[in-house]
Amino acid sequence: MNDPFGIAIKEYFERGKAPQIQVDSNYTEGETIAPSYFFRNEQDLPKLEKVALKNCKGRILDIGAAAGCHSLILQKKGYNVTALEKSEISAEVMRKQGIVKVVNADIFDYSEKQYNTILLLMNGSGIGGTIAGLKKLLMHLKSLLLEDGQILIDSSDIKYLFEEEDGSHWVDIANNNYYGEMQYKVSFRKSVAQFDWLFIDFNTLQLLANEIGYNCSLIEEGPHHDYLAKLKL
Repeated sequence: MNDPFGIAIKEYFERGKAPQIQVDSNYTEGETIAPSYFFRNEQDLPKLEKVALKNCKGRILDIGAAAGCHSLILQKKGYNVTALEKSEISAEVMRKQGIVKVVNADIFDYSEKQYNTILLLMNGSGIGGTIAGLKKLLMHLKSLLLEDGQILIDSSDIKYLFEEEDGSHWVDIANNNYYGEMQYKVSFRKSVAQFDWLFIDFNTLQLLANEIGYNCSLIEEGPHHDYLAKLKL
């Protein structure tokens, strides 16, 4: 089963511990993610995610919810929140944690309801995979927004990965794609998945969003070239 995140989330939920998830990409290797990361409580969240949750309103759709840490926090505060996750294993863990509304689906196949707030957190732009994929995603999300609804999305500008000691940036001349389009390989025990993942700088996100009819504003900047943005129609 090619669901390393789901398997790791389930093991941590059931045992209270699990080994690190291994992450490699076309630019980096040997990175890890602790499965406990997906079970953080509100005080453990970074500032960007706390700000995002404080800006939520109305009926909420949490896309790529993983183990549901954001949905659980919002539900406990009394919000009407739906956690959407394409991993069947992760979706089942969320149900066992008591999240009332869990949808096991790919966001591109989902069109059941409309929402006042759509959350795309933990580098939410990554779900698009590529610039073209993010454009397709944002176009689809238009149909899921109620009038005066909002999308809260976070990402990072990874230009720093290409910065030399003198402050200049190297360019991969063999790659004509946007520098934030990455190819990931994620492993947990014997489960391996490979997929495209997108990091997008704010200016590029704003241009893309404006092109398809959104007003895109910067809400908060983080300490690691990361930021939170709000999109409205």
